[in-house]
Amino acid sequence: MAALFAAAAFAVTNTSFSMVPSQGAQAIKNKCLENARANVTIRTVGAIQVMNVALSGMPKNNGFALFVLQEPNAPFGVSWYQGDIDTDAQGRGSVRVAGIFSEETFAFSPGVSPAPQVDAPDAAKGPKFDPVHTFHLGVWFSEPAQANKAGCTGTKTPFDGDHVAGIQALSTQNFKQLGPLSKIK
Repeated sequence: MAALFAAAAFAVTNTSFSMVPSQGAQAIKNKCLENARANVTIRTVGAIQVMNVALSGMPKNNGFALFVLQEPNAPFGVSWYQGDIDTDAQGRGSVRVAGIFSEETFAFSPGVSPAPQVDAPDAAKGPKFDPVHTFHLGVWFSEPAQANKAGCTGTKTPFDGDHVAGIQALSTQNFKQLGPLSKIK
């Protein structure tokens, strides 16, 4: 009976949590994002969730991209683009997105099919894969040059709408096994 109560107590319809500097950003000697943080709140509204992400301590006047992830650190696994966050002159920014951000958050591809060609290097075809839950979040610099200007590396990654982004700035790596989205019932 105690195990059933504990499982029921863990599942919630609303939650809040913090994101911390990513593993890659923490590895940079000058600690370019040492004061960077995000506060995330998720609330269930009917059959969906509304997620608010508020950045602070970030490089000022920069663009960032928010993703839902399978894993918080490289190689990240299945990754789903959610939206952009622009910071102001104080290094603060926010975004609100609506969707399924719960224990039901997953992606799958029941078969191989041609993929739309929008931005290079889009895949020619989508792979087949079984359902994969995506319970973590990550935030990337929108441009490698912005990351470099902020004192981070100018490494190019595909984590932006045009597939030319900078390094991962924040993640939910502070959650070890299952990410925070798994808490929402």
